[in-house]
Amino acid sequence: MGGRPGGVDLYIGGVEHAVLHLLYARFWHKVLYDLGEVSTPEPFGRLFNQGYVQAAAFTDSRGVYVPADEVQERDGAYYFRDEPVRREFGKMGKSLKNSVSPDAVCDEYGADTLRLYLMYMGPLDASKPWEARDIIGPNRFLKRLWRNFVDEAGMVRVTQEAPSEAQLRLLHKTIRRVTDDMERLAFNTAIAALIQLNNELVGCETLPRAIAEPLLLMLSPLAPHFAEELWQRLGYETSIADEAWPEADPRYLVEETIEVVVQVMGKVRGRVTVPAGANEQAVQAAALADENVGAHLSGKTVRKVIVVPGKLVNIVVG
Repeated sequence: MGGRPGGVDLYIGGVEHAVLHLLYARFWHKVLYDLGEVSTPEPFGRLFNQGYVQAAAFTDSRGVYVPADEVQERDGAYYFRDEPVRREFGKMGKSLKNSVSPDAVCDEYGADTLRLYLMYMGPLDASKPWEARDIIGPNRFLKRLWRNFVDEAGMVRVTQEAPSEAQLRLLHKTIRRVTDDMERLAFNTAIAALIQLNNELVGCETLPRAIAEPLLLMLSPLAPHFAEELWQRLGYETSIADEAWPEADPRYLVEETIEVVVQVMGKVRGRVTVPAGANEQAVQAAALADENVGAHLSGKTVRKVIVVPGKLVNIVVG
């Protein structure tokens, strides 16, 4: 995160770092600052505290924690060596005997799946419960993305074919979303946007290079090994890490149509799609012409139509 002379722009760590690594770093930096060896009074421009990864922990009748990986579930109850134990959730660690080995996860699913799962669990600053069965979701995303790039025979499906207008619009909206999310450290929603883009590409006969390359560039900070492999398969000999971040083209960010909610006496009775620049008269006409809305207007007199531009139409009847 360059750009701050004499220091680090961003420091990410758990809250316990405030009295451990962070405190030590600040002490030493202040000493160096007083000696004139560094130019900034603080070593870090910004501090971000990440949340804990929590996991199920189990205590026996004495209140002593037992190894979580040796606990068995039977009929909704939990047992350790046939003795009933009580389940709770707490910070993953040795003291609660509920650690999960990242090596085991990497051996089964790969390092990029583990990375994606940890980032997709929720907001970075929130504590999240570890659920081993949920790891399959990010793994399925990577497999589906691979199939969009490589066919069953191992041949790359990416072509020079021009993408459709719809594909370009979705791509550039995704670039804007992912860029904003990455700047906010909202990795979970950035991944969600990439999953949505990839899902829209499933079923396409070929994958246009103009879509494939920006997709990999956005994926690379999140799943670097996976993105690097596909980048090489696209014919590049240099690392994807050295490439520039894609930029959203404003031409494809403008909505051509919008969906407007239609209410009758304050209750939602339908939705209509109108041109983004439609005036109030056009929006009102579309709302009144909607079949679902018309069923709730039958036999009633329209007293007033209130149009909230770009959002809703409320029809008052008498």
